[in-house]
Amino acid sequence: MNSLLVELLLEELPPKALQKLGEAFADGVFASLKAQGLLADDAVATPFASPRRLAVHLTQVAAQAADKAVSQKLMPVAVGLSADGQATPALLKKLAALGVDASAVAGLKREGEGRAETLFFEAMAQGASLAQGLQKALDETLAKLPIPKVMSYQLADGWTSVNFVRPAHGLVALHGRDIVPISALGLVSGRVTQGHRFEAATPTLSLADADGYAAQMATEGAVIASFAKRRAEIVRQLEAAAAQIGNGVKPTPDAALLDEVTALVERPNVLLCQFEAAFLQVPPECLILTMKANQKYFPLQDASGALTNQFLIVSNISPADPSMVIQGNERVVRPRLADAKFFFDQDRKRPLMDRVAALDKVVYHNKLGSLGARVERVRHIARAIAHALGHDAARVDQADQAAQLAKTDLLTDMVGEFPELQGIMGRYYALSDGLSATVAEAIEDHYKPRFAGDALPRNAVGMVVALADKLETLTGLFGIGQIPTGDKDPFALRRHALGVLRILLEQGLALSLKQVLQQAQAAFVDSAAEQISATTAVDVYRFMQDRLRIYLKDQGHAADAVEAVVGQKPERIDQIPARLAALQDFRTLPEAAALAAANKRIRNILKKTEGAVGSVTVAHLQDAAEHHLHSVLIAIEPVVNGALAEGDYAGALTALAAFKEPVDAFFDAVMVMADDPLVRGNRLALLAHLGRLMNSVADISELAA
Repeated sequence: MNSLLVELLLEELPPKALQKLGEAFADGVFASLKAQGLLADDAVATPFASPRRLAVHLTQVAAQAADKAVSQKLMPVAVGLSADGQATPALLKKLAALGVDASAVAGLKREGEGRAETLFFEAMAQGASLAQGLQKALDETLAKLPIPKVMSYQLADGWTSVNFVRPAHGLVALHGRDIVPISALGLVSGRVTQGHRFEAATPTLSLADADGYAAQMATEGAVIASFAKRRAEIVRQLEAAAAQIGNGVKPTPDAALLDEVTALVERPNVLLCQFEAAFLQVPPECLILTMKANQKYFPLQDASGALTNQFLIVSNISPADPSMVIQGNERVVRPRLADAKFFFDQDRKRPLMDRVAALDKVVYHNKLGSLGARVERVRHIARAIAHALGHDAARVDQADQAAQLAKTDLLTDMVGEFPELQGIMGRYYALSDGLSATVAEAIEDHYKPRFAGDALPRNAVGMVVALADKLETLTGLFGIGQIPTGDKDPFALRRHALGVLRILLEQGLALSLKQVLQQAQAAFVDSAAEQISATTAVDVYRFMQDRLRIYLKDQGHAADAVEAVVGQKPERIDQIPARLAALQDFRTLPEAAALAAANKRIRNILKKTEGAVGSVTVAHLQDAAEHHLHSVLIAIEPVVNGALAEGDYAGALTALAAFKEPVDAFFDAVMVMADDPLVRGNRLALLAHLGRLMNSVADISELAA
């Protein structure tokens, strides 16, 4: 066995997709060859991906796969053989399709009995040659590559069109030192490739063998072919350059930018540049974004985290005198920074409050009205939430002001140029207008949390406005039928729902989610938006319950415990963690399993009951066991209710242990469904009362095996 190298030489690949393309190319070839029996059990695939190539190196590749026995199901015996055992025309036709004649009939195998008896053709299939197997592997892999956007181009003949991610110019396939004859994208395999466009020793490279690929590309081609090694080299050079500056200076962390730059260069060369210190008067987020997004530079921060006027670039060339490269990049970035400074200076000339009226001219959604109308709805919801949380008048006014101004920075030049800065610039402009830090931070933070793991708003006002903004979005879009389905969620409503739940849970906000959703629905009544569904609040609540279940399970809570708590539809989301913790303690009680089973039995009995269940009448209690259960219920109920009033859910559940003996005795001695309707109704009422008390913290029947 020898190693195998397959390389596809292309024009510059899309940088944001390069890493995935490289991994998919290597994985696809490896999986197909493995399935065809051409790889040893310990074979290893190493992916290579650079701006102009996709390649894979595989160890322990056979030139020919081993022969293997195959069994081909043909047809029922009754169809394939006549009464005297002769092959029917249908069987002969089937055998001919397999490349054998009537002589194979005698060797056919039978399986099954009676009408189910079936004929099978068994033979030894010759293993695929490497050329055959690699051709199949390459065809399958290229067809399944995660190409973000396919382009069409013509081959050299001027007639044939090919669809692929980028035009291909070379194909290498080496098994050890030997060329494997395959073709793809109008190319025939060989051993010739190209190195760095400007720094390779020769225009073309003739690869000696598969194992020497990476080393030969590095020495003769001036290309670090491995994406991972090229990325690591960039990190090393970035850290070395920052260390040389000293004073704790380091590049701003950005894994996505690092991946993108790795996909743009073949042999990285990190250089230090700088810009005029006067630009540091612009908010650092603006400077960092323009350097990263537009120029792919790495800004530098000092030990305190403040932005410096120095930055690092990753060049694709390594001239003896890099001054021209440095000066060129400094010259290119200067107009970008000047634009950012101009936008910042111009935007501050007009207060945010002066932009509020213009929101009425911006369409938010054709069925939900303008952005101005949306802001008014958010204000309505924010005030309702602030009042529900018991905020004083000053804080309610701050929440209202932040909600009113939260979207105004969308109309500024800076955010128009850099949409990623929405909210961030709102805070800077609010501070410039003389507004309080609390309101300014709330304007920035009302988008939070923007993604899984993102920070929550920094202050109470920000929490209120963030909740109001997300609830308005959920209510409005649900109200017009824009409900997520499957993997389609164009308005990120799942993310908005999770944001609401995280704020309520992690901040312990004493809010009734149902009431807040009703307030959100009420905000649309006087809006210019199209009338939303009357069941919107209920629909959104149900949707958020589902998201809550998923979130809690992701946090490590048992599925039955989550259902026991969430299935009760608690008013206060903030109480759920304490209820789950109490339920976890309850499970350790020796009485827990029996009580859960009894509770499940009670629930099943009550499900079969027609009509409403009344209250218990003591005079109708007959059996000693039901008298005893009722007396224990009357004694324990105030204990449970007292614990609930104090938020002591563990205490409430622990008190239920007293029901173990009387409940067991009741079910052993009492016939619930008695013939006498008064007795039967009274016993059902007793069980209903008991069930309500037992499930006051969680539906413990969910814990039953």
